[in-house]
Amino acid sequence: MKLTLILMSLCVLISITSCESHKEEIKEETKFLVTSPIRMDTSISKDYVCQVRSIQHIEMRALEKGYLQEIFVDEGQFVKKGQLMFQIMPTLYKAELQKAQAEANFVEIEYQNTAKLAESNVVAPNELALAKAKLEKAKAELALAQVHLGFTEIRAPFSGIMDRFHVRLGSLVDEGDLLTTLSDNSKMWVYFNVPEAEYLEYESTAKTKEKTHVNLLMANGQMFSYTGIVETIEAEFNNETGNIAFRATFPNPDGLLRHGETGNVRMMIPLTNTLLIPQKSTFEILDKRYVFVLDKDDIIRSRAITVAAELPHIYAVQSGLEVNDKILLDGLRLVRENEKISYDFKNPKEVLSHLDLYAE
Repeated sequence: MKLTLILMSLCVLISITSCESHKEEIKEETKFLVTSPIRMDTSISKDYVCQVRSIQHIEMRALEKGYLQEIFVDEGQFVKKGQLMFQIMPTLYKAELQKAQAEANFVEIEYQNTAKLAESNVVAPNELALAKAKLEKAKAELALAQVHLGFTEIRAPFSGIMDRFHVRLGSLVDEGDLLTTLSDNSKMWVYFNVPEAEYLEYESTAKTKEKTHVNLLMANGQMFSYTGIVETIEAEFNNETGNIAFRATFPNPDGLLRHGETGNVRMMIPLTNTLLIPQKSTFEILDKRYVFVLDKDDIIRSRAITVAAELPHIYAVQSGLEVNDKILLDGLRLVRENEKISYDFKNPKEVLSHLDLYAE
């Protein structure tokens, strides 16, 4: 009986020793994938909060004082250039025009009579000149009265969409009172602010005579159907924010965009000769990002890196790595600091080809 127990114990011990040995062999045979950073040209998309403005947006104001007699349009209506929009009661200005017309007719008759007398040397040339001056003055006053009467009709200076009324029919309006606003939405100017560092990068990489195309992400999360072009950069930086304003022009044939909308401009920023690594090869500790780097003896060492930009599944590295470094691609949770590992090296181009990278 004792002999049987001894034999069973030996069998169990051998079995355990064999399993542990087999585990060690498995552990020793485990190979990790390793790659290297790669330098290449690429670009990142960045969103900037923007404000949408009509290419023309003006205030329609009264040019003369009087009662608002007629309103020929409605709020939100599209009006054509030259279309009559408002009529201020013209009675007083019609009377002034008639008075000026009568005065001009009277002075012209006087001038013609004086001219006939001057031909007969009955009156002096100076008297004829004085009569002519009176006639010119009367004509000028007539033209001024016609202008004032014309000011009682408010017409659209360009085709566009009306905003809400600031006055109602029958209101007594004074000269300069706001009636409504008018917006030309055939094209839209979209303004967005760019930090100084990104502006300098943009200027250093922008190609001569080639416009930068941008997209507009609207407030509902959908991308606007048409592409805009960056045409203007303001002259001065805002000293408080350190930003400078860019202006992109978007076509708006469907009239979807309106003055005062907000959204985000999405602009592609080129990155030249940038060091790229897969995001999955990094880990984070206390807001700092690290990678595992293999030394010459294939021993794992953690190293902090600085990320310059983030792409889909990719980091652009600003500092901490060189192109010849070997970094652990996967299995980051299975290794420990200062541990020697076996690995298979994977070409960085092949690694990137399996990621959603928008690169050249």
